[in-house]
Amino acid sequence: MKLKGVIFDWAGTLVDHGSRAPVAALLSIFSAAGVPIELPEARQFMGVAKKKHIENILELPRVRQAWSEFHDSPPSQIDADSLYAAFIPQQLSCLESHAELIDGVPHVVARLRARGFKIGTTTGYTRPMLDYLLAQAARQGFEPDFSVCPDEVPAGRPAPYMCYRNAIHLETYPLWTMVKIGDTPVDMEEGLNAGMWTIGITGTGNEVGLTEAEWEATPGDQQHLLVMGAEKTLLAAGAHYVAHSVAECEAILDSIEARIHEGDRP
Repeated sequence: MKLKGVIFDWAGTLVDHGSRAPVAALLSIFSAAGVPIELPEARQFMGVAKKKHIENILELPRVRQAWSEFHDSPPSQIDADSLYAAFIPQQLSCLESHAELIDGVPHVVARLRARGFKIGTTTGYTRPMLDYLLAQAARQGFEPDFSVCPDEVPAGRPAPYMCYRNAIHLETYPLWTMVKIGDTPVDMEEGLNAGMWTIGITGTGNEVGLTEAEWEATPGDQQHLLVMGAEKTLLAAGAHYVAHSVAECEAILDSIEARIHEGDRP
């Protein structure tokens, strides 16, 4: 039995080195609402459906207190809905400058396809947001076989439904012949809940959070510390393996396939 498919995340995994677009949009909408949030607060829930992401931020004790002081009442569902309505155009605008494929993605995907792998994707973005990324990615040489958004299934991450829908469309089973690759803890949870192997992306993803230029300008010892922190977080979330980027995943897939031949399961 061989591996049959890979399910990729988008921001921080396939595109947008450092997963900067969601952060920029979140910082903007909260600042406009009079309650600026900090970078770690914006990144804490990365990977979940964006409306849920905003709701989770509003529940953070510091944010909830700051909101209550500025607006004279605790944040409500109406507030969350209003923030989300502001987030949608802001995020679409941010994507225009954060749609570049991460180095190595087209090459690795082409090699996987040559080996017979099916290529699926999941995301925390809405369909209009993902459609924009799909069009931009196609111009750069990457087109998945299928993609799923949270609003197309009963629930987004960490629920496994987006992975399930990919598997059905791609006609790949059993699910332990598939691998979920992403850059956030909730990506790992999604893959595990679907019964798939998981690979956590460190250097290009949310846990490090640097653009390619920022990464290259970072001293080596600091790079090491950042990657170690990302590895710790993703392994704690259940990642079977970690890699700096998608470009380094093919050898890991070989290792997973060898384990499958020996009877191992995720």
